[in-house]
Amino acid sequence: MLEQILSTIRPPADPTGRIVRGFSDNEDAVIVMPPPPGMALVQTVDILGPLGNDPRLFGQSAAANALSDVYAMGGIPWSVMNIAAFPSPSCSDDLQISVLAEIIQGAMEKVEEAGAVLAGGHTLDDDLIKFGLSVTGAIDPVRAARNDGLAPGDVLLLTKPLGTGVLATAVKACWPGSDTSEAEFYRWTTRLNDHAAEVIRAMGLRAATDVTGFGLGGHVLEMAKGSGVSVEIDTSSVPFMDQTEEFASCGLIPAGTYRNRDHASCRTIVSESADELKALLTFDAQTSGGLVLAVPAGRETEACERLAALGEPCWRIGRVMPLREDGKQLILA
Repeated sequence: MLEQILSTIRPPADPTGRIVRGFSDNEDAVIVMPPPPGMALVQTVDILGPLGNDPRLFGQSAAANALSDVYAMGGIPWSVMNIAAFPSPSCSDDLQISVLAEIIQGAMEKVEEAGAVLAGGHTLDDDLIKFGLSVTGAIDPVRAARNDGLAPGDVLLLTKPLGTGVLATAVKACWPGSDTSEAEFYRWTTRLNDHAAEVIRAMGLRAATDVTGFGLGGHVLEMAKGSGVSVEIDTSSVPFMDQTEEFASCGLIPAGTYRNRDHASCRTIVSESADELKALLTFDAQTSGGLVLAVPAGRETEACERLAALGEPCWRIGRVMPLREDGKQLILA
């Protein structure tokens, strides 16, 4: 059955011959050529449950989400493997077969856009659909962006608006007015973070992260902890996808958002001037969110101009400060 599904999938091109021998020859493993001399490997894996109702766009989003961890360090995707869990279809169930085929094809479209090659994969029978990638990338180990590289004075730039958790909740609930929400979150979740990674490399940025399950607040707090600093987020400057605040004000906030906020509460201060709802939404769990780039003081304009030249939006959302005496490391202003 899997062979039947895969026969309909067009894998990414491999013009440079990265795959020496592998799945197309029914081997047990794959032989992949190494990255160029002087480059190290950066590896990650991520898998998601369904997001929305379009299998092809879900596949694109899951792939973009997995690739994002490599981009967050300034890496370049090299090869990937599919990971799929799916209810075992019967030979006559054309609908189930086509859904899995569309998910994988959507993922392959993003893998090809990223310039990586497919090195195989693994599937398993499960009651619930899940899909993701293991990703191997190439990176200059000396110039890799890190979670613990923040320094006082750095400016924080965000490259995608928040809101996938709220909008996906509205879509699942068939909430009035949510008919356009799926298109809105797919517009962002299917977007690769490759341009932001290019700026990391070009500017030699020492710190960056991607925004995923812990939300913006959770991931920035991780950076602050690792770097021994405090970070202030200007909640009025944080961008949100269309209808996010409207639906959130109606109570369509995922339970994971509250868990993220509660987990971070012991190290977080919410100032009296901060909008309560926006402060909460900084912890909205994201799928395939943007990158947070830490840009040294005086180079913010350069970073924004480089991103704009690549067609990439960015918003200044905060700044890095010395560690506070009270030990609080995330200030939502």
